[in-house]
Amino acid sequence: MRAWESNIRRVTPYTPGEQPKKTGIIKLNTNENPYPPAPGVERALRETDAGRMRLYPDPTASVLVEAVAKNKDLRPEQIFVGVGSDDVLAMCFLTFFNGAKPILFPDITYSFYDVWADVFRIPYETPALDENFDIDPRDYYRENGGVIFPNPNAPTGVECPQEAIEDILRHNQDVIVIVDEAYVDFGAASALPLLKKYDNLIVVQTFSKSRSLAGMRIGFAMANPELIRYLNDVKYSFNSYTMDQTALALGVASIEDTAYFETTTARIAATRERTKKRLSELGFSFRDSRSNFIFATHKSCPAKELFDALRAQDIYVRYFPKPRIDNYLRITVGTDEEMDIFLEFLKNYLR
Repeated sequence: MRAWESNIRRVTPYTPGEQPKKTGIIKLNTNENPYPPAPGVERALRETDAGRMRLYPDPTASVLVEAVAKNKDLRPEQIFVGVGSDDVLAMCFLTFFNGAKPILFPDITYSFYDVWADVFRIPYETPALDENFDIDPRDYYRENGGVIFPNPNAPTGVECPQEAIEDILRHNQDVIVIVDEAYVDFGAASALPLLKKYDNLIVVQTFSKSRSLAGMRIGFAMANPELIRYLNDVKYSFNSYTMDQTALALGVASIEDTAYFETTTARIAATRERTKKRLSELGFSFRDSRSNFIFATHKSCPAKELFDALRAQDIYVRYFPKPRIDNYLRITVGTDEEMDIFLEFLKNYLR
């Protein structure tokens, strides 16, 4: 080994979902919204002043912070925005998880958590979900340096009941508890009301899924003002200008169109419920998803076989070759037309 190699920080990186370059595919593998952003987003994009690109954006991102605060009925000082919820969560790890005790998150969960823990040298433990993929709050009664979990969980889509979330908070009032709500807008209950009761709670959401802005990268955290100040201190020490001018303008246009947001999320939820029924008829089983995807296993056909067969037909779903979930497929809910093609293929393949 060369001398300088001993100073390299080596980590196993997060593996994002495949982004095929070809056209004409059915893409059900990365939980993107199948519908375009709100009409106001396109108008804001057309009205973008290219001449302003020579100027730095507002480091406080105040126009977006204020729009999010108004939408969530919070004060601006309770909002932190970043480049997608991944950026927000990474800042949370860097800011709040610095103790000697391990942080806790489920063994089956968003696979970026252990990557951030490794890159920031944070010890962690992963309490196992039960056989139904549910979190047992009692697993989080132990001593720890912080807690994080998604709700609904990823990749299972299972919602953690509000009483279970509060149970975890009640037993962890000396550490930061983060509820990652990337998929909450498709039918789950948000932990947001608990902010009034627990000053150690951080709720993180994103524009990527329910607001069709995965390509724009906008996420935000909601917490008490003291925690937001700590987050901003770290952000300004890392990169003062995280949100570009275009993202700020498009984010505001998106979050102000509540009617479009509600219509689109309801449409996806309706397609999800119809797809669940058809999958059950085809011999699949799954927990009740409250997200924009379904995590399903078939009674006789291995998940990897189905994954490969679907991919050969340019239908992309997500397969995780990991313990406990290596016989499941995560299927993003697309348009009704896309799901019909997907289901028709399965019907013919499995007969």
